[in-house]
Amino acid sequence: MKALQLVEYGRFELVDLPVPEIGEMDVLVRVRACGICGSDVHGMDGSTGRRIPPIVMGHESAGEIAALGSGVTGWSVGDRVNFDPTFYCGECVYCLRGETNLCDNRQVPGVSCNEYRRNGAFAEYLVVPSRNLYKLPDNLTYEQAAMVEPVSVAVHGVKLLNMKKGDRVAVVGCGMIGFLIVQVLKAKGAGEVIAVDIDPKKQELAKTVGADRGCKSSAGMELDCAIEAVGITATVDIAVRSVRKGGTVSLVGNMSPSVELPLQVVVQRELAVHGSCGSQLDYPESIELIASGAVNVDPMITARISLEQTKEYFDRLYKQEAGLMKVIVCS
Repeated sequence: MKALQLVEYGRFELVDLPVPEIGEMDVLVRVRACGICGSDVHGMDGSTGRRIPPIVMGHESAGEIAALGSGVTGWSVGDRVNFDPTFYCGECVYCLRGETNLCDNRQVPGVSCNEYRRNGAFAEYLVVPSRNLYKLPDNLTYEQAAMVEPVSVAVHGVKLLNMKKGDRVAVVGCGMIGFLIVQVLKAKGAGEVIAVDIDPKKQELAKTVGADRGCKSSAGMELDCAIEAVGITATVDIAVRSVRKGGTVSLVGNMSPSVELPLQVVVQRELAVHGSCGSQLDYPESIELIASGAVNVDPMITARISLEQTKEYFDRLYKQEAGLMKVIVCS
């Protein structure tokens, strides 16, 4: 099969690899669409330590079942599917509590680190545990289905806010995840949603997907909740300073490995601050949000490309080319 392999930091090659073998409870998925995630772009230069070459990246994927393991039931060859890329063990204390995103043995396709190596979906085929599969509604394209993973990240981050209908919420950081968070908040009944970003153009874009207004900082607004989608000191500080006493902050962004936290603000105002890691069995809700039109992912998809073009687009994303948001590799 054809695959795009990171052969050394900063360098990709289109290679031929064996079609992976499936286990008893696995399926072989013929990949039809896979999004380039920001974590892939950040990982290609070695800065994250989570993409050690050689590795085939890619985890935001959808396709059709090409083969079934001997123990798999309820699925058929040809079924249109996407999958939760958090491959969990189902046996550790976290899995038994339903906290699959915190699984002690968690693996993600397209990730290669000190703990494990697992090739991903920038390839023609991928092996997926059958319990991670979700059937696609007929009205969902493969490209839209590849967006379920980032939508699920937004859904999980919003859930941690424990938001009540009508609550006023700041979304700090207007990148793709921020835009999806705005839509999820509105779908869940948020009141005023304030889009916070230093770029006025991004503020305006956030309003086109549902934000009520935009600003450079929401600090001091006494909001009910804030959700941060960047992961640097400046934006975490804004999020914490945006909420009222007893308010809630959800931290989704993780661009920096560590940030400064205004501890006295958190303690003296008795704020609840949650870290948000990926998603936690949030795929059914995320699929429904897209299929119903409550979350519109189409404006986020700014390029549909072939596997052969992927090297070029990694470079363009790495250079932060203006206007590029979500790039989907299609086949």
